[in-house]
Amino acid sequence: MICDNCSTFEPIEEQGTVHMRPACSELSDILAKNGYTVQENDEGCAVQYMERADLLDMVQCLQALPLQIRQSLSFCVTGGTAPQPRYTWSSMEMFKLQVEHYDMVNIIVHKQFTSYMQPIVDSFEQIVAYEFLLRPIEGGAAFQPYKLFETARKTGLQAYLDRAARTCAIETSAEWLPTGVKRFVNFLPSSIYDAQMCLSHTFHTIDRLHLDPRDFVFEVVETERIDDVKHLQSIFEVYRNHGISVAMDDVGAGYSTLEQMIRLKPDYVKIDRSLIDHCDENAAHQKQLETITKVAHDFGAMVLAEGIERREEFHFCRDIGIELSQGYLFGKPSERPPRDPQSQLIYN
Repeated sequence: MICDNCSTFEPIEEQGTVHMRPACSELSDILAKNGYTVQENDEGCAVQYMERADLLDMVQCLQALPLQIRQSLSFCVTGGTAPQPRYTWSSMEMFKLQVEHYDMVNIIVHKQFTSYMQPIVDSFEQIVAYEFLLRPIEGGAAFQPYKLFETARKTGLQAYLDRAARTCAIETSAEWLPTGVKRFVNFLPSSIYDAQMCLSHTFHTIDRLHLDPRDFVFEVVETERIDDVKHLQSIFEVYRNHGISVAMDDVGAGYSTLEQMIRLKPDYVKIDRSLIDHCDENAAHQKQLETITKVAHDFGAMVLAEGIERREEFHFCRDIGIELSQGYLFGKPSERPPRDPQSQLIYN
């Protein structure tokens, strides 16, 4: 079986061929009646288009088909006359969204993005790690990362983008960071249905670049509630079996609850910036931070405070035992490390 992670997505070019399946006379008839030249085959049929606008017109005319047929249809666009076995097919609704959001889909399929890195420091303000964050390439189309992932989710490209972003982060880390510097890389558990299979490309990339798996920390970034904790535990286990550490992001806010943290027992716990903001002045936040830190330390995790912008916040977090810190106080995301990662940060 080939999952979305392993599939090949053809870009929707200005001209090409749209393939539709399964075969049925109603599909061929309605296309022919609307003026399309239909090439029938064993699986279904294919229609050549001269511009992308034709694709939306084609989907619109197919709305006249019975609901049962529309729900069964799959689409695949190629530049050639026939799709290859590893090409991904999309439902009719998904295909319509891919065409409607062509600009964002084009960024995803053509991988028009890069990885920026933001420093993570220890209690002595020494850079010990970087988090890798998706950003537009220089001279490329602008996008907001969360909108790119939201479009990917809507159009069925989430797993593809998630894998491509992980690969980009690993390759960027190989270019800029020496052995011994940790690399925090995000992943979406909802894009991984079989951890060993779906993550094989990630492990191969690390091996191909002769990197040390122990330098990597893969962190859960999930905007939806994680209902299947056992599935996420199995993903953590596969990472750890390959010598890679795991982290939970945004603990203390949204769906990353203290209960989930205890069940998953990650190697690193990243505390959400909403708790860090002015924590030196907020007694309620201080209590939550102390609780999270104690519980994390009880099962052996290291704690990282995100979003630190004020020295007072850093001092409070350090004083209650939080080992790692990240935020604009120490550096914004950039294309390359601001200095030798092993050097001491210096402030004016």
